[in-house]
Amino acid sequence: MTLAGKTILMSGGSRGIGLAIALRAARDGANIALLAKTDTPHPKLEGTVHSAAEQIRAAGGRALPIVGDVRDDGDITEAVMKTQGEFGGIDIVVNNASVIDLSGSLELAAKKYDLMQDVNVRGTFMLSRAALPMLKDAANPHILSLSPPLNLSPKWLGAHTGYTLAKYGMTMATLGMAAEFAKDGVAANTLWPQTTIATAAVQFALGGDRMMKVSRTPEVYADAAYEVLCKPAREYTGQTLIVEDVLREAGVTDFARYAATPGTPDAELFPDIFLD
Repeated sequence: MTLAGKTILMSGGSRGIGLAIALRAARDGANIALLAKTDTPHPKLEGTVHSAAEQIRAAGGRALPIVGDVRDDGDITEAVMKTQGEFGGIDIVVNNASVIDLSGSLELAAKKYDLMQDVNVRGTFMLSRAALPMLKDAANPHILSLSPPLNLSPKWLGAHTGYTLAKYGMTMATLGMAAEFAKDGVAANTLWPQTTIATAAVQFALGGDRMMKVSRTPEVYADAAYEVLCKPAREYTGQTLIVEDVLREAGVTDFARYAATPGTPDAELFPDIFLD
């Protein structure tokens, strides 16, 4: 199975992991609609929804850039309708948009707490829900959320409570939909990396250039997402998946090509959060 002719609706995707997933699907000839806010260039971050669409087309896919905010119900509805109108339906939803803030509970601004809840949890739920009528009509429908397994260790519950709530909320929404819509054949899974990924979020929120050098590239996430989205939906659902485990199951034994700094041994890569 490939993603040729499949239609993906993704939140975010202007850069980083989301764009890497979109480009991997585009190589098969997939249709990709991106719902993102980045209409104009950010002063510190590369990429807009329009430049991402250009890269998708160059990779062999069809692209529909949609400027909008996953926090806005009207924008979500418009994105779903535009995607259906342009490509005839929706086969896959990728909940990629996410906000990170690792502040402790006393330091976390109320607005940032609300932003993480609105984008991560509510955005995941609302975008998936809006697309479900079309997903139920698709041949092999998938919802994929980029969120971690539910690790209830105090180490992670207490490390950054506001962010943990938001990411676990994404996972719970996804697992809930997996159970609720299993009878309709709609798969819903989450995917999370074993190591940090070299993205702007890691650079600015976790550890700067030093952290980037001991991370893997977004392509490792994209290749794992591709494997998940090609699975039979009725048989592969309700799982909190780890990127490297998915790739090992697919036969990958050498992860050296994914090192952000070529030649970095796997043992020196920085482990991502939420995984013991």
